Amino acid sequence: MTKSWKLKEIVVMSALAVVFAVVYLLFTQLGNILFGMFGLLGYEFIFGIWFIVSIITAYIIRKPGAALISETIAAAVELLIGNASGPRLLLTGVVQGIGPELVFAATGWKRYSLPILMLAGMGASVTSFIMGYFLSGYNALDPSYVSTMLTVRLVSGALLAGLLGKWLSDQLANTGVLNGFALGKEHKKRVGTKNDRKSTAS
Repeated sequence: MTKSWKLKEIVVMSALAVVFAVVYLLFTQLGNILFGMFGLLGYEFIFGIWFIVSIITAYIIRKPGAALISETIAAAVELLIGNASGPRLLLTGVVQGIGPELVFAATGWKRYSLPILMLAGMGASVTSFIMGYFLSGYNALDPSYVSTMLTVRLVSGALLAGLLGKWLSDQLANTGVLNGFALGKEHKKRVGTKNDRKSTAS
């Protein structure tokens, strides 16, 4: 998947994966607190944050495999720095990366608008929920409760992964540090177009 990637793209993807592995581990602690307050539903409120690196990396680099690989690396790093889930966490990372990757693949890895990014976050929600349903015993819960869990996870994926991921990436692009990447080039073009319109209007 990464044969056509530039070295700087691989470096940025790896750096993002490491940063968000730390974020993921921290949010695991928050998830445990919410679990104590709301039960399993507590995790669902923040579940989208565990998909965010796949959205950000794909949005910045825009190449096949960005979502899947970054999420898998983040899971591996999270495991190394202290997550006690064991090897299953690697499978979780792969499954969470497959969802958004499928959404981007459906567009030919050419569309990265906000609706697509939010759908990608929801895609991660779906694939991760399917895994949880069979491996975490969701099938033993009341169907209405399971439906509520899925609904909340879909919303969380759309907002915390899709919407927040786009906003964070755009803020980085505004600083100019992403000028050598697909998102940075798009941002420069958009800013240039706005400036041209202002010049024409004046």
